[in-house]
Amino acid sequence: MNKFSHIDKDNKPKMVNVIDKKITKRRAVAQAKMFLGKEIVTLLNGSEIHTKKGPVFQTAIIAGVQAVKKTSDLIPMCHPLPLDGIDIDIEFLNKESINILCTVEMEGKTGVEMEALTGASIAALTVYDMCKAISQKMVIQDIMVMKKTGGKSDVING
Repeated sequence: MNKFSHIDKDNKPKMVNVIDKKITKRRAVAQAKMFLGKEIVTLLNGSEIHTKKGPVFQTAIIAGVQAVKKTSDLIPMCHPLPLDGIDIDIEFLNKESINILCTVEMEGKTGVEMEALTGASIAALTVYDMCKAISQKMVIQDIMVMKKTGGKSDVING
């Protein structure tokens, strides 16, 4: 049975010590699917909507990038990381939904899954915030790691 990595022998929280790990190229892709509804997607007109708060998708991308860089400030046991790349893409899935993909890369001793999950989540929350005046029927769903490479194991979901 695997043990939790952030709990010591006395069941107290701890940050994982990565001093003896090898530096490898790390990459993670996380998604957040989002139901917007036809009313909002119609206003997006195929690419972008400009609200009083600014352009929705461009603002969400910037918020997601900022969130990735602040992950260790938000999640107590995450290491501050020297990130090499952050990409956030927003694509339409159908006439009511979008998919937000956050890709994070670096060379280091620990993975970037939490950073990718944080970026996708905050980008989705930003879309919600910017569109809530139109409809509050939006749903953020399926936040998950789609792919992780580097380190002890690789993961591919979906």
